[in-house]
Amino acid sequence: MKINSAEIIISAAKPNQFPAGPFPEVALSGRSNVGKSSFINTVLARKNLARTSQRPGKTQTLNFYFINEQFHFVDVPGYGYAKVSKSEREAWGKVMEVYFQEREQLKGVVQLIDIRHKPTEDDTMMYEWLKYHELPVLIIATKADKIPKGKYDKHIKIIKEELKMEPNDKIVVFSSETGYGKEKAWKEMESLLFH
Repeated sequence: MKINSAEIIISAAKPNQFPAGPFPEVALSGRSNVGKSSFINTVLARKNLARTSQRPGKTQTLNFYFINEQFHFVDVPGYGYAKVSKSEREAWGKVMEVYFQEREQLKGVVQLIDIRHKPTEDDTMMYEWLKYHELPVLIIATKADKIPKGKYDKHIKIIKEELKMEPNDKIVVFSSETGYGKEKAWKEMESLLFH
């Protein structure tokens, strides 16, 4: 996928701010410090389009990126953040539910999981919730540069078992440091977006 244009068009805090239009989209979901912004910047070959933050849980809106004037990436708030109040969490939860359940343009969800660790309870709950709502999920196993290549298979097996992954859902090993897995991630995202 050659990226000719990529821009953030809106940070939506409420469903009535979601952009209209026919463009297909994939949502990007993951724990607060899993490397979501780095993933976005790497696959879009942009340095600072998505802001990487030292303070996890900073994304409190759904950030819509318009790419090649053809489709959207939607960066949704990271889960597993403890720093915000319960009422705030509930308010975002409602916005997210509307998004995941009612958004017709949504073609699938990219869920990022740190390859180094067993998926957390939050990771598993998120995956199960997406499957309950019959959304296709692509797992991106991030931070692959932090473990030896010879251990990838072992870690992938742990992720698949923990999530009880459905056979149709794919998993891609990825590193934003080295760009490893970038082509494969695109191939899978394109198949979500355009098939």
